[in-house]
Amino acid sequence: MHSQSTSQGTASGKSIFAVVLGNAVEFFDFGVYATFAVMIGHTFFPSDNAFLSLMLTVTAFGIGFVVRPLGAVLIGSYADRVGRKPAMLLTLVMMAVGTGSIAILPGYDSIGVAAPILLVLTRLIQGLAWGGEAGPATTYILEAAPEHKRGTYACWQVVAQGVAAMVAGLVGYTLTRVLSPEDLNSWGWRVPFVFGLLVLPIGIYIRRNLAETFHGQGESASTAALVREILGQHRRALVLGLLILSGSTITQYFLNYMTTFAITELHLPTGISMLSTLVAGAAMAVCAVAGGMLCDRYGRKRILMIPRIILLLVLFPALQLMTAHPSPSTFLITLAVLSGLHGMSGAALIVLLVESFPKAVRSTGFSIVYAFGVAAFGGTAQIIITWLIGTTGDPMSPVWYLLVANLVCLTSAWFAHETRPTQAAQTALAPKLREAGVR
Repeated sequence: MHSQSTSQGTASGKSIFAVVLGNAVEFFDFGVYATFAVMIGHTFFPSDNAFLSLMLTVTAFGIGFVVRPLGAVLIGSYADRVGRKPAMLLTLVMMAVGTGSIAILPGYDSIGVAAPILLVLTRLIQGLAWGGEAGPATTYILEAAPEHKRGTYACWQVVAQGVAAMVAGLVGYTLTRVLSPEDLNSWGWRVPFVFGLLVLPIGIYIRRNLAETFHGQGESASTAALVREILGQHRRALVLGLLILSGSTITQYFLNYMTTFAITELHLPTGISMLSTLVAGAAMAVCAVAGGMLCDRYGRKRILMIPRIILLLVLFPALQLMTAHPSPSTFLITLAVLSGLHGMSGAALIVLLVESFPKAVRSTGFSIVYAFGVAAFGGTAQIIITWLIGTTGDPMSPVWYLLVANLVCLTSAWFAHETRPTQAAQTALAPKLREAGVR
């Protein structure tokens, strides 16, 4: 089997940018879709019942998650067989097709029932791409990073999510200021998807010139064989990874839902609700950098768990404050605190899950965990949250769902193995790092 790889510590800033760009585009799309969910609902699912229109819109959003596991298995195993770079190029091309389609897709008024059907097909293409993106991209970063700085490098996957949310929020806020409500509803919501499409060719060009970190096991290592190895020899890492990811991904998509929540439940101005995406993204990005560096120093589990424990403690009073005093400042400050705590544990979580699998099956293993976890918990989160609020009439009703999910995450993290290299291992590695010029 051919498994040569580039030496660790060779990742440049350009390489990191090329890799995290796919994650950024994914979360930019998520942020834009969540930001303009009400407008998208009017375009593709017009109804006299605003709640029904919104439910259909978030359901279409969730459908893209259904095929994520398929993308994870096929593209994740492709990365373990032939290399990380070809897999990352494939997913970025698929993202370009999906994002471009949403930008130009006619609405219900133009082509009738074909409009929501085509929107769903577009979400399926994006789901395949996003299911296959996480494994190759994240494993590439960790394999290119110095062993003692994996958290510092991996945090940029989370930072990319935060920055993408910031850009989505900034674009949304700007559009609300420069366009009339009529223009925003009819065509203005499409503008951010055009921006996302324009970035993708740059990412494809840069990714073509990346140095490979793992050339693969070869075509003899079939997808079925890799999946059997994961299910047979690494079942514990798989199950714990899914449970750890549950609380994290449900929290993420709850935070994404806050734009819609601000409009429909808190009745805040549209501009403030758009600004919330910018604030949440900034808090997540800054705290993710801190979390990545801290997990290299103090361990993956500790930095994964402590911020999430604090999040559990403040979640109920924070949302109670938000709903009892729905002012713009209260809403934005509360959202920033929750997003910061969530982002801080993000890098540690990613590193822990990726390092739980050996290099030969790392992309397949992490892809399966990430895609199945996000599909099962993230893809249904907004549907469940919308349904809970709509059926109970209580904007606080999703809190219990979040509390249980994060308790599951914390309990599973407690039972996971710490993957940070021991002090002895780092000491033994130091001479090699010095020879390579790594400090």
